[in-house]
Amino acid sequence: MHRPAANRNANRNRSGRFVRLFGWLAAGVLFGSVIQAADSQPANVFGRPSALPPNLRRVAVLPLATESLEADLPDGCAALQPVLFDELVRAEKFEVVSVRPENLRASSGRAAWTGTEPLPRGFFDSLRREYGCDAVLFCELTVYHAYTPLAVGWRLKLADARTQKIIWAADTVFYAGEPGVARNAVKFMRQRDAAATADESRWQSANSPRQFGRYTAAEIIGTLPPR
Repeated sequence: MHRPAANRNANRNRSGRFVRLFGWLAAGVLFGSVIQAADSQPANVFGRPSALPPNLRRVAVLPLATESLEADLPDGCAALQPVLFDELVRAEKFEVVSVRPENLRASSGRAAWTGTEPLPRGFFDSLRREYGCDAVLFCELTVYHAYTPLAVGWRLKLADARTQKIIWAADTVFYAGEPGVARNAVKFMRQRDAAATADESRWQSANSPRQFGRYTAAEIIGTLPPR
């Protein structure tokens, strides 16, 4: 994993028209996506306080974004956006409110943000006013292979809506061709659907992008600090 030092001052827009979300730079590090190791928690997780801040109660979840329009990424965003939101609700770490793309475009000029771009001045203030949120979750799909071997890559950043500092971030690619990941996916699916046979769970873990995506979303959300 490559972690070059970052110069915060170099990231400021001198015109004052934009503010940049510090993202990984909040701690002076940059993350690159890493392949999920077998039989382990997702790697490449930043900012794990002992618990979530007590005043973090509501999170505005931005539309799932991608920096590239190549391959299946746009289709993946459409397929996995509801999956990610469902898993966030299920985790019960905080109240989640979905930011609709059209609302975000009206307030910020774009329908989706990864959190690495210069953000318009007042970006966080606008979200706080509209959604009453304490934090904002930037959601990015970095890899999406809808055919075997399946692969899904997530890059998530949870930013304090007042200070704009990163509370937690994760950047991991899950590859179904890894035996350990495949085993974990089957285990997850059997836990979620006790009526499914072992063969059905194995088939879903290897052939269903949505179900494999659900497993990966649950895994990466599971690295959030406890409440």
